[in-house]
Amino acid sequence: MTTVLFITAHPHDHNISQSMAVGREFVQSYRSSNPNDEVIHLDLYQMDIPQLDADVFSGWSKLGAGNTFDTLTAAERSKVSRLNELVDQFVAADKYVFVSPVWNYSYPPVMKTYIDAICVAGKTFRYIPGQGRVGLLNTKKAVHIQASGSILSPGSADAELEMGHRHLANIMDFLGVPSFEGIFVEGMAAADDQASVIVERALQRAREAAVAF
Repeated sequence: MTTVLFITAHPHDHNISQSMAVGREFVQSYRSSNPNDEVIHLDLYQMDIPQLDADVFSGWSKLGAGNTFDTLTAAERSKVSRLNELVDQFVAADKYVFVSPVWNYSYPPVMKTYIDAICVAGKTFRYIPGQGRVGLLNTKKAVHIQASGSILSPGSADAELEMGHRHLANIMDFLGVPSFEGIFVEGMAAADDQASVIVERALQRAREAAVAF
């Protein structure tokens, strides 16, 4: 069975958020086309995602030095164990649907925290002497649904200011994911009278992309 992670980084639901509305449409269309696939919703705002802090680095360092897991402090065990769960879930999945708004030209901090959790040497990438890093997720597919009041998608005049989708694209490349695309809901603030048309076009794009995903 194919497993899809529906990864959302927005504090609001589809009734308020355009990115969440388009993400919901994508998942509903995907489920209709792939009724036997499993879709798991990861609401990053409702999850325990440890930050990479002193406990995590000291725990990893001890394990790397050959210490057993039970020699770690309680905080180290809790955080390292949770990070292992998150990256193992990510590796086990086949497809990823990321959903986020643009905040200050990037995405919400919780998305970066999650990305840090799933970028783990030996699990999602590795380094080869003389060759450099090699991504290990070369059978996966990913899509990013992003909403912004202004127009920031690739090819636009302000595309260089945008740091959310571009960062995620770099991360997917870093992890070896060969198929990554973006669905953009953008320009609503610049054209209030066209907002409903912009959203409807994005919804239609999501339906089409979901069938091919």
